[in-house]
Amino acid sequence: MFFRQICSRSIKSPLVSSFPRVSVRFQSSKVAGASKADLTPKELELANKMTWEQFLTLRKEQRRTSLLGSGIAAFLAVVGAWGYVSQIQIDPTETIFGIDTFTVYIGGILATGTVGFLLGPGLIGDPLFALKNRKIMDCFRIKQKLFLRHIIERRVDASRQSMNNPVPDYYGEKIGSLKDYRQWLRDCNEYRRKAREFL
Repeated sequence: MFFRQICSRSIKSPLVSSFPRVSVRFQSSKVAGASKADLTPKELELANKMTWEQFLTLRKEQRRTSLLGSGIAAFLAVVGAWGYVSQIQIDPTETIFGIDTFTVYIGGILATGTVGFLLGPGLIGDPLFALKNRKIMDCFRIKQKLFLRHIIERRVDASRQSMNNPVPDYYGEKIGSLKDYRQWLRDCNEYRRKAREFL
C-alpha cells in the first residue's frame, strides 16, 4: 500500500518526463491490476496458484505439443491420401484439366498433408496438452487470459513497421520464459524508438 502511494505521487511529479521508463512500468502495473479486477474471486484464486514462470513454461510446452500434433496430423493425412491414390488405376494417356494425372494426384496428396498440418493443433495437439495437464488447466486458462490482455496492451503499433523496423512478435507467441518476455519488451521499445526517429 505504501509503495502504491509513493508511485502515485511520483507519477504526478515533473520528474516523470525525465524518467519515461518509470512511467511506462507503472502504467503496465496499472494495466495488470485492471485486468485482474475483471476476474471473479474464484478466478483470482486459481490465477494465484500458478506463477508466471510456470505459466510460460507450460505455454512453451503447449506450443511444442501443437507442433507435434501438426506433424502427426500431416503424416496421417498424407498416408491416408496415398493409400487412396495407390488403389486408383492411373491411365498415363489421360489428363485432368490439361495436367498430367500423376501430377494432379501428387498435388492432392500434398494439399491433404497441408490441411492435416493446419488442423493438427486443434485436433491432436491441444487435446494432448489438456489431457497431460488436466489438473492445472483451469489455472492455465486464467493465466492465459491475463497474459494475452497484457500482450495486447504492451505490443507495438504494426502500422508503423518498415523493412528496417519489423514488428517484434506481435502476438507474443515466442515468449516462453521471463527472459523472453523482458527481451520482447526491449524489442518493442526499440521498435517504438526507431518509429519515432524515422517518421
